[in-house]
Amino acid sequence: MTYDTVIVDSHVVHKNGIIEKNIVIDNGKIVSFTTDVPSCDKKINGLGLVSIPGLIDTHMHYGVYSPIDKSATTESHVAAIGGVTTMMRMLRLNGSFSNNLDKQLEASSNSHYVDFAVHASIFNQTQIDEMELCVEKGITSFKLYMNLGGEIGHVYMDMNPGETKLIESHVEVNDEIIENVVKNASKLNCPVLVHAEDYQECECGIKTAKEKNQDGLNAWSQSRSPDSEVKSIKKISEFARKYNSIIYFVHIGSAHALEQIKIGRQNGTKIFVETCPHYLTLSHETQKGYLAKVMPPIRTQNDVNSVWNAVKQNQINTIGTDHVANELKLKIDGANVWDALAGFPGVGTLLPILLSEGVNKNKISLQQLVELTSMNASKIFGMKSKGSIEIDYDADITLIDLKKEQKANSELFGGFSDYLVYEGWMLKGWPIRTIVRGETVAEDLQVVGKTGFGKLVPRTLS
Repeated sequence: MTYDTVIVDSHVVHKNGIIEKNIVIDNGKIVSFTTDVPSCDKKINGLGLVSIPGLIDTHMHYGVYSPIDKSATTESHVAAIGGVTTMMRMLRLNGSFSNNLDKQLEASSNSHYVDFAVHASIFNQTQIDEMELCVEKGITSFKLYMNLGGEIGHVYMDMNPGETKLIESHVEVNDEIIENVVKNASKLNCPVLVHAEDYQECECGIKTAKEKNQDGLNAWSQSRSPDSEVKSIKKISEFARKYNSIIYFVHIGSAHALEQIKIGRQNGTKIFVETCPHYLTLSHETQKGYLAKVMPPIRTQNDVNSVWNAVKQNQINTIGTDHVANELKLKIDGANVWDALAGFPGVGTLLPILLSEGVNKNKISLQQLVELTSMNASKIFGMKSKGSIEIDYDADITLIDLKKEQKANSELFGGFSDYLVYEGWMLKGWPIRTIVRGETVAEDLQVVGKTGFGKLVPRTLS
């Protein structure tokens, strides 16, 4: 028998540890591990490289500042270069899912280089009533923005395919909405992703900081204090226990938030936790300007150390990027931190940052890296064909060179965004080849795949 592809001589990060075997791929699946080289159409030389499961970025925003048919192409281009084989989009629709969801999914299916999945953001009772419709369409996770309400309830929604005008909306995510989402998600057996900041506390903090003419990322952090995260975590954890729901806290980056999550788990709340590379690498104490403005804010170096400790202690389950595909002219459109746009791109640098600042500095092992960036995500979100280099799994494989050094540069990735918060950083450890379902989509930091190859990932409710 002649197989499609064999990856030879790489070190393979398997769930049971590193194995020295060749990976045999056929019809988009991993079919065996061997010590020989069976007959194949393509042989990939992995000498000196490490094969890891293709990364699953659990948290991405695209389709907001450019329409999904365009942004799916640009951001999956970045993902492919960065070794990400599945990108999970935070869908934010203005109005009814029944009117707009199909158009979004169709445009997505025609435009991605890599595979994708969708979390549906829920803002009102109409959308709560349509959560079952989302499940029928393959969307089995839902997002709550507890940071939106009052004077800070303004949010940009996703554009419809072919449109280019920003869609600004006002949202009130009150306790009734929160409880109803958690209750309905529990009935559907779907996890609820939570942006845990209390909007009332944030509103008060921002007002006070502005009155005092404060500026900079330090002021931004103080205005949205960790106390707002703690209050929000407490509230939704109570609802989760009441309805036996699963909570997935996104972008956790403060010691106080981590401590409250620990208490929630001790009280019996079913909790998963995501952090982001910027909470592992950046603090407002060292960052200049407004590029690193994000919600929740980057905190102190002490908080950075706390997040690393939580990673080492297996208190954190996944690392996503909170990638926002925006442009510099919008990002810093104004004279102070209050006028700057929150959020920045990150999917392209996810793996290089974790290799350079994590694996190569002995803060995490390759095994931990795989658990945090693919294996756990596949389990939490029901993507049973993804997340591991195992027989019968999709052949989503990223080959990495732990010794390769390269400066981070926005032009390297060819995305919509024209800047990086890590611009100019010399990073050690880069993806060399990105394989999605057996097909090479990127090689040597160049995309070689085709748009429309990426498909919506089938998900199974546990």
